[in-house]
Amino acid sequence: MSLSDNQKISYLLFIIFLLIYMMTFLTNFLILLLVLTCAHLHTPMYFFLGNLAFLDMSYSSVTAPRMLRHLATQHWSISFPECIAQMFFVIYFGTSEAFLLSSMSYDRYVAICRPLHYSQVMSWGTCTQMVSLVWSSAFFAPFMYIFFLRRLTFCGPNFIHNFFCDLPHLLQISCSDTSINVLVVIVVGSLLSVAAFVATFYPYAVAIFRTVFKIRSSDGKRKAFSTCTSHLIVVFVYYASITFIYLVPNTSNLLTLNQVVTVIYALITPLLNPLIYSLRNKDLKVALRRTLHIDGTRRST
Repeated sequence: MSLSDNQKISYLLFIIFLLIYMMTFLTNFLILLLVLTCAHLHTPMYFFLGNLAFLDMSYSSVTAPRMLRHLATQHWSISFPECIAQMFFVIYFGTSEAFLLSSMSYDRYVAICRPLHYSQVMSWGTCTQMVSLVWSSAFFAPFMYIFFLRRLTFCGPNFIHNFFCDLPHLLQISCSDTSINVLVVIVVGSLLSVAAFVATFYPYAVAIFRTVFKIRSSDGKRKAFSTCTSHLIVVFVYYASITFIYLVPNTSNLLTLNQVVTVIYALITPLLNPLIYSLRNKDLKVALRRTLHIDGTRRST
């Protein structure tokens, strides 16, 4: 579905979204580069942050380039195989982010509640296994959805009420009975969502906040909260967007609002994540200054 029927507005949106996509890609690439090259960032927390940056780069690259091409050419069409491929990676990267946020939550739990055992519990072997599990287990949901999608036929309307292909919109335009597909979506989606949600918020609700409130000094509490605030903001933005997009009924009255939230989730959120972490993180700021200083020194010499 076109974001606007007005050609001038479409060109304006093209410029705005192109700048957003370029900023998203560059900021996440910069964080990933800093995590890989700066020795003092070789810690579990930044290991997960580097994976989140790569994930945000990948997710925005699934939807933004084709949308930009559509805005520039005004040809809002996509082949069925391309639509399936785009849907697969949208679900895959969205699921990966939920699991990765859960892993980052566990990392914060160990850092605050078991600080003396942090290096032992969050060893590089453990972190690598956790991230490997995140990237591999996220394949299950899109694989199951596409496996059952193969039984459907699409012979009637071919107009998707979104600017990229997503499973709910494909099920709406199918000519076949989609009851089995809806059941699979509910079962698989509920299991994975509840598991990721509980794994993300349980450490905060049960352990982290209780440990922080036991700290007597206000300075200690402030430092403890500062290590969690960025992660909590990212988690809130993610789950708020997902809840509105997939749980709020997509009626004609909410169609425009749903489209706006989808744009925010697909384009703005991947840009916000690195900004939220970098603006509140002294280590990343120091690493960036050192990198820029080294580059400036090399150029001057």
